[in-house]
Amino acid sequence: MKVLPFKIPKPSNTAIVFQVDSGQFYGQLHQHEELQISIIQEGKGTLLIADTIHHFQKGDVFVIGGQQPHVFRNEYTDALMHTLFFSPQSFGDSFLGLEEGKGVGDFYAFAKAGFKTTTTTELTTIFKIISQSEGLIRLSYFLQLIALLKNCNYTPISSFIYDKKISEADGKKLHRIFEFSLQNFSKPIQLEEIAHIAAMSTNGFCKYFKKRTNKTYFQFLTELRISHASKLLKENTTLPIADIAELSGFQTLSHFNRKFKLYKKMSPRAYKSSL
Repeated sequence: MKVLPFKIPKPSNTAIVFQVDSGQFYGQLHQHEELQISIIQEGKGTLLIADTIHHFQKGDVFVIGGQQPHVFRNEYTDALMHTLFFSPQSFGDSFLGLEEGKGVGDFYAFAKAGFKTTTTTELTTIFKIISQSEGLIRLSYFLQLIALLKNCNYTPISSFIYDKKISEADGKKLHRIFEFSLQNFSKPIQLEEIAHIAAMSTNGFCKYFKKRTNKTYFQFLTELRISHASKLLKENTTLPIADIAELSGFQTLSHFNRKFKLYKKMSPRAYKSSL
């Protein structure tokens, strides 16, 4: 199976594609030119996108820019996600030249790095109508949807835009790196070990990873561990902070406290109290 690039299956006569993912989501790191708008209907898990890791749950809405490498990993098989895909090129130059059409291209550029928001009754209703309609009705509500998303309260989900198409070989290599990291972040990982997974020298791996994610591997690994610790702090209120540090891959509590405060701008205890 090709990891990257990924082609969105769609009829040749439509610009907006609606897709339902259930059970296990597409489990390979991939990218596509279409912008993706996804609503998590059921389940929870992890989204890895470009240079960052996010947890998702029911009610989350993710807008993923075109060509942003990403993968959803759900924790349970009963997960359900509804998604819209579109690319400005699918609408044609004539439409994009119209005042109404400019909004499509503008939103595609606006959401290039991606962002996260929470679904509302209005957003859910519009999304449902789009999924069940065709032609002018679907287009009308789609334009309403992107206008609504552009003006909602949102959180950016990536700080790095990767414009280039990633080759199949690169995609497989990055998938091995991320998959190994997601499965082993709770244990010590040596540079030589992850470089071996990538079939590269340590020096070559460091340059390779930094070029494609805009951060060092150990910055990425620390963010992965902090993300997991944040999830445990939220979901396991009685679990001691020292145990959370250990379960998240930190060798000492002092190191965990220092890194957590660096990334979250507050201590683990303060974060736990704020929830």
